[in-house]
Amino acid sequence: LNDGGRYNLAGNSWSEVSTTDAPAARSGHTAVWTGSEMIVWGGANDSSTFTDGRRFNVAGDIWTVLSTTGEPAARSLHTAVWTGSEMIVWGGFGGGSYLNTGGRYNPASNTWTAVSTTGAPDARSNHTAVWTGSEMIAWGGKGSSGPLNSGGRYNPAGNTWTAVSTTGPPARRYKHTAVWTGSEMIVWGGEGIGGTILNTGGRYHPGGDSWTAVTTTGAPAARREHTAVWTGSEMIVWGGVDGTALNTGGRYFPTGDSWTAVSTTGAPAARRDHTAVWTGSEMVVWGGFDGVTYFNTGGRYDPAIDRWTAMPATGAPAARSGHTAVWTGCEMIVFGGGDGINYFNDTFSFTFIHTYNYNPNPGAFHITNVVLSGGTLTLSFPTVSGRSYTLWRSDTLAAGTWTNTGFPALAGTGTTLTFTVPAPAAGVPERFFRVQADPSP
Repeated sequence: LNDGGRYNLAGNSWSEVSTTDAPAARSGHTAVWTGSEMIVWGGANDSSTFTDGRRFNVAGDIWTVLSTTGEPAARSLHTAVWTGSEMIVWGGFGGGSYLNTGGRYNPASNTWTAVSTTGAPDARSNHTAVWTGSEMIAWGGKGSSGPLNSGGRYNPAGNTWTAVSTTGPPARRYKHTAVWTGSEMIVWGGEGIGGTILNTGGRYHPGGDSWTAVTTTGAPAARREHTAVWTGSEMIVWGGVDGTALNTGGRYFPTGDSWTAVSTTGAPAARRDHTAVWTGSEMVVWGGFDGVTYFNTGGRYDPAIDRWTAMPATGAPAARSGHTAVWTGCEMIVFGGGDGINYFNDTFSFTFIHTYNYNPNPGAFHITNVVLSGGTLTLSFPTVSGRSYTLWRSDTLAAGTWTNTGFPALAGTGTTLTFTVPAPAAGVPERFFRVQADPSP
């Protein structure tokens, strides 16, 4: 498929993106978010392996063709990272071979620069890559000799590679996950030698070029084709397959080297080969395949309260796996994928509402339902007679950014309060809301 969707946070709804000049239908491609555009590149379908790509401008709902001059060879099952100014693609499978080549795409100049192969890791696909702020670290994957536990650090400033230490790394694997914490790369899960499914992992410290094992005490069951996100303090893994598809997961805390299970109450159906994004407060999973059924359903997991919220199916893209998803700051955009018969090139986004736990003082409330429609924000929670409630708004979750300008206090007379709120200006990210209960009289 070369379609997809936009999932909108503020409206808890799906919308379709223009397919005019969209990439051809495909899966096994990559997508990165630049801050204003989604860049899609590579991938394959039953008849072609692709070496082309497109940039999708969210504000204009417009696709732009990427230059083909100097682009890497056609491939799928590769990786891509965004550096802040360039997309780096590397590895993958194309032309009947595993690859250890890549390219750097600069959207400002619409140009490609080749990634050096001098000192590059062995050719591979189904590996992982993270961006550290100055380097891309590629690790693991499957090559001509089978699963790998080697990797390399690529520095675009010098167009140079440095090998990742092979002392103490996790066992060889592919179809695993990796996240960057700000100081470490954490890899976990995947399929190893002889088809062994793994629930082990490792933390790689580039500063010392060293590995530390991730504890298996309390770890989720072994799996591959799962997803993982980094929240700022923990890694959340979910889904995947080990003989059968899974709808379980775990939260790994590097500080303390410990695991906590993810609730299964209200969790999406078991699946693999789905996508997951981190919004700043929730993990959103969507799509995937359980071995029989393709899904166009998903869920939002809030680790603060260990709770799942279902995503609406109304207006959602067709069921699929092998798609991509990016988080824009206010919506999730999914693109491409397939359902075993069709490939897609549609694009949809989904925007949704946050719910909050807010405790300004003893006896305060827990907001259990939030609805935003036509500029009216309706909050349902147990109010207290004689107290007043003020709405606060922020365009980010950063400290000191909240304002109550234009939102008069409302008296609590039941379980529902309704505030009128202005729509965000063009280009403004999602608006976050909270309610403060004024002190009792």
